[in-house]
Amino acid sequence: MGYQQLRVEAHEGALRITLDRPEVLNALSPALLEELAHVLQGRAAEADVRAVLVTGAGRAFCAGADLAVTPVDADIGPLLERYYQPVVMAMRGLRKPVIAGVNGVAAGAGLSLAVGCDLRIASTAAKFALGFTGIGLVMDAGSSYFLPRLIGPGRTMELALSNRLVDAAEALQIGLVERELAADGFSEAVWQAVIEIANGPTLAYALVKRELHGTFDHDLAEQLLLEAEAQSSAAASRDAREGVAAFREKRKPEYRGG
Repeated sequence: MGYQQLRVEAHEGALRITLDRPEVLNALSPALLEELAHVLQGRAAEADVRAVLVTGAGRAFCAGADLAVTPVDADIGPLLERYYQPVVMAMRGLRKPVIAGVNGVAAGAGLSLAVGCDLRIASTAAKFALGFTGIGLVMDAGSSYFLPRLIGPGRTMELALSNRLVDAAEALQIGLVERELAADGFSEAVWQAVIEIANGPTLAYALVKRELHGTFDHDLAEQLLLEAEAQSSAAASRDAREGVAAFREKRKPEYRGG
């Protein structure tokens, strides 16, 4: 499929998805969301892809919903269900890491997109804002689920009520992002970081993703059972055999993702 509002490229097991509407700060139109869901459910799910980067073209990651084409004066629930929820569920359901490369502003549903990823690497030029209540709306696109789990309900409430901008340094300090890279050369640096992840033990990453996504929904006994099941699957993998052999032989492992 040829995409009109995305750019997609693959290299060494990594897939880069670039939101490509820089003239409107990569605001989310229904067409862009359909394309994003298509690539997440299709190309990103293929076996040769071992890690996924989502980033933005130009000076923004994503400024949120494109209000020029998104009606907000009617029942917006069906629109969220049709266009936004498939993207959120596809990112969560992928059996590989999904990394947000936050190159600039991430606001509204753009912030939701970032926190829906498994990991966030931010440029020092990145800025974050919820923004929803600033126009009389509420958190959506998964932000009310993911953000409290990242930074806590109190900090989430403060950001939701104030709609203030959070710079990259504060985002790192409060746990909104996990890593920060210099703005100069960010695009290539974050791509190389994701390629490094793609060269790791993909099945182990998928199982860790499953463990961490379950941890807030399970009691201790349930989580211990999940860990045991996941470890059994990991231990039987080709990557685990390679990892143990490399450890014993004091060399760098060469993982192939199986």
